[in-house]
Amino acid sequence: MATMIKRIGFLFFAVLFLIPAPKVLAQDVLDGIYIPENAPTRKVIPYAPLREADVMWTKRIWRTIDLREKVNHPLYYPTEPKSNFKALFDVIMDGISEGTITAYDPIDDEFKSPITKDEVKEKLVRIDSMWVDNFETGEQELQRIENITVASDMSRYELKEDWFLEKQRSVQDVRIIGISLQVIKKDDSGNEIGREALFWVYYPEARYVFANQVVFNRQNDAEKRTYEDIFWKRMFSSYIHKESNVYDRQIADYAGGVAFQLESRKVKNDLFILEHDLWSF
Repeated sequence: MATMIKRIGFLFFAVLFLIPAPKVLAQDVLDGIYIPENAPTRKVIPYAPLREADVMWTKRIWRTIDLREKVNHPLYYPTEPKSNFKALFDVIMDGISEGTITAYDPIDDEFKSPITKDEVKEKLVRIDSMWVDNFETGEQELQRIENITVASDMSRYELKEDWFLEKQRSVQDVRIIGISLQVIKKDDSGNEIGREALFWVYYPEARYVFANQVVFNRQNDAEKRTYEDIFWKRMFSSYIHKESNVYDRQIADYAGGVAFQLESRKVKNDLFILEHDLWSF
């Protein structure tokens, strides 16, 4: 009897060793100390109601966000998507793929010509050519190389916005109308020769996507800012390159170098003085 019990015990432990251990799936592992619930479920704060009769003054402004500036790095990095952070470029591209963001042709900034997902993909593909040595024939052959635009190729963003004075709330306010994505343009040798606009995005539509994507915060990882917060709170650096005018021209068309910077600051200062002069103390 004792021998039988020993045999049964031996077989039991042998079966336990033969059964493979359960595999731990990646999605079951919490990379942090709590489950993020705020940003993924955030809703967009609606704009204050605005009537045409309450708008006393308005000015259309175009400004440039240079991604080389340190304060704008949260819009540029990470160059490769992470599980919790994405560059603004990748957020927009994911929105276009999902159908939650519409891209518009950069031929104008009036959002009259929407483009399809396939047309956007074609814009992201750049065909370069270079001469390579053929070791079999000993001659050089022209080889075509396909390069796909990624987040690290982004150079700057352009914003189209309306500044206005509203008498109902007695405030000067601003609404972003659109965002233009611009990448670095290179020649066949890989030298930077300028900028190229990819497409426009209608901001009132895109802000619903921006509100659910967190942005890296240098001071506090627990404060989960989103791209909607960045634009709503004006947490970026930029310079004005155009204001609405009868000639429909940019500042660069009539001023360059230091004169361009002075004219850009003048337009910015005029916006400040306009609001400041409305009040008396």
